[in-house]
Amino acid sequence: MKKAWLTLSALAICLAAGNAMAKEYKELRFGVDPSYAPFESKAADGSLVGFDIDLGNAICAELKVKCKWVESDFDGMIPGLKAKKFDGVISSMTVTPAREKVIDFSNELFSGPTSLVYKKGSGLSADTASLKGKTVGYEQGTIQEAYAKAVLDKAGVKTQAYANQDQVYADLVSGRLDASVQDMLQAELGFLKSPQGGDYEVSQPIDDPLLPAKTAIGISKGDKELKALLDKGIKALHDDGKYAEIQKKHFGDLNLYSGK
Repeated sequence: MKKAWLTLSALAICLAAGNAMAKEYKELRFGVDPSYAPFESKAADGSLVGFDIDLGNAICAELKVKCKWVESDFDGMIPGLKAKKFDGVISSMTVTPAREKVIDFSNELFSGPTSLVYKKGSGLSADTASLKGKTVGYEQGTIQEAYAKAVLDKAGVKTQAYANQDQVYADLVSGRLDASVQDMLQAELGFLKSPQGGDYEVSQPIDDPLLPAKTAIGISKGDKELKALLDKGIKALHDDGKYAEIQKKHFGDLNLYSGK
């Protein structure tokens, strides 16, 4: 009997130790590349603004933790996660099979297609034949980079990589690029509505397996505890109507959430 009591006591101690080891987050550090309005960018005063920023701050509020934003070029996001520079990535990161091999993801934040941006009347389109011999820019580390290398390069299109989306648009406006390839909503609601984007248009969405639409929070591989926490926060945003409120603020009646 004494032996059984000791065994139960030992088990209780182990369980208590396991609970003590569970990480209690008081702060969540999110990696972000603020060059992708209206999802993430900088206001005139240097503060971070955008749909992703509002969602991240709202998730932290739901979870009662402090939000800390860590700026990085997009192609440094996964290395940053591995180096523990931040806990998660909220920066319009699409869920892809290649990324899922090295990191994990929360449940869906939103979904959106990819398109091309070019000058009105240029005669270009999402059809790769129209782009042959032209120069198309993309942001490094994005799903558009994979598409550019696997599809556009092989179709006789010249492609150019950039550290961030602002640099892509700068060369597009200067004439060094004929087109850029990026998130369709980002182009329509960000660049096209800016003073420099008035003479440009977007193509129809590009339909290609390399360009999935689902976007989520990137986290370190195997971090089930953080995934459960973030999923709880995302669910709470939908349950209390905060997600719909933030979405309406940025996109009006447009629904970016697929529920998949």
